[in-house]
Amino acid sequence: MPINRSFSGRNRDVHNHGGRLPPGQSLTEGFPVLTAGPTPKALALGDWRLTLKVGVRPVRVWTWSEFQALPQTEQVVDIHCVTTWSKFDTRWRGVKLDTLLQAAGLEAPTPWVLAHSQDGYSTNVPLADLTQGRAMIATHYDDRPLAPEHGGPARLLVPHLYFWKSAKWVNALQFNERDEAGFWELRGYHMRGDPFKEERYG
Repeated sequence: MPINRSFSGRNRDVHNHGGRLPPGQSLTEGFPVLTAGPTPKALALGDWRLTLKVGVRPVRVWTWSEFQALPQTEQVVDIHCVTTWSKFDTRWRGVKLDTLLQAAGLEAPTPWVLAHSQDGYSTNVPLADLTQGRAMIATHYDDRPLAPEHGGPARLLVPHLYFWKSAKWVNALQFNERDEAGFWELRGYHMRGDPFKEERYG
């Protein structure tokens, strides 16, 4: 995974901060930028769309203004990257996946979701890791619109899994009949990615 900006870690393997720091991780005060490729060209908000699919069939599409009209929530969470950095107490705002499903009037049809991004990236996430308040489509970080290098205007946020699951520049969530590997999973990364179980590689 290319790293576009370095970070300085601390406290690796010293202690786990009351159970908050997964094994093999180091705390960072910064916010490292990691991508599978270059940051895509900024998308005009008028052109932004988020599509919910069942297989290849779109079942609901939101424009930016429609998405912003949905109930918003704020979360303060710890995040953990497979490249061994962790950052505590990050603050995000966006729309929970539960809210999206409710707005779409959709009973989740399968237990498997593949998130797609503007740049062609994808990652699989079990539905159980997206609902019950565990994930959101985030549009703000630290009370500011999400910067392009961190996935703006909107990214998936699944903080309890390694951060490659929190797909940047997300534009579609696709329900599939089976657990389909995404970009990094096809290249040997774990299909789930629990940092506390060190599920780094498959």
